[in-house]
Amino acid sequence: MRQVYLIPNMITAFGLSCGLFVVFKVNMTEPGVGIYELLCSSALLLLLAAFADLLDGAIARIIRAESEFGSMFDSLADAISFGVAPSVLFLKSLALHPTTGLSFFAVLGAMLYTICGILRLVRFNVKAHAIQENKCAIAAYKKNFTGLPIPAAGAGAISVNLFLNSRFAQDWISLSYTIHAIMLTCLMIVLGCLMISKWKFPSLKTLHFRVSSFYLILFTVLFAIFILYGISYYLPFVFLICSLGYIIVGCILTIIRIFAGKKSKTLIDFELENEKD
Repeated sequence: MRQVYLIPNMITAFGLSCGLFVVFKVNMTEPGVGIYELLCSSALLLLLAAFADLLDGAIARIIRAESEFGSMFDSLADAISFGVAPSVLFLKSLALHPTTGLSFFAVLGAMLYTICGILRLVRFNVKAHAIQENKCAIAAYKKNFTGLPIPAAGAGAISVNLFLNSRFAQDWISLSYTIHAIMLTCLMIVLGCLMISKWKFPSLKTLHFRVSSFYLILFTVLFAIFILYGISYYLPFVFLICSLGYIIVGCILTIIRIFAGKKSKTLIDFELENEKD
């Protein structure tokens, strides 16, 4: 392995460490004790893991240090940080008695979420390996994600869980314990289905803005202030809007393309894939 390969792999290892720390911390916490604080700290750690996931790939491309080892390592890290950790947090936050029907339903939802997340990563790796020699196919494949990306799914699962356990939800929404558990379980199942679906979700890496540099910098600064201020004072609310906003936008674009039909060239990049895996 060349020395230059160490840089992106070290960043991947940092993201993996964040995910593993969340899993270990959850298992050392007593059920039902400090759930909101646990979810809040875990959300921040997984946001760091998501940032590391974006950064390692970007640096690998910039310094031309992409490798098969790095790709596999990144996928395994994502499986832990965004496939296993959200499910463990979900089950810990409910603290259900293991012999009830509701606990069985919750475990089923958590398992489906994690399994679908891993299947989505496998499909991504297989597809990327199959087209690695075709530059045109790679460019088209990177425009959008087929299936909800697992970091976005993890963000959606944790943000809703965090919000429902926050004072914002307690002041606005009155949910029974059973309804709360059923809602979160259904969410995990829906997110799992979206990950293995053929629906397209936009890739933020390929966004291009036709605006001047001044306005782009101004917008970036304002957006950064909004995010940092929101994380500091309104983390559950801002995290919920950002995570679910991305998921909802991707679903809407795909649904519009479905109803528009193949005759329309609008949103052609969001056409469902028909090929067999």
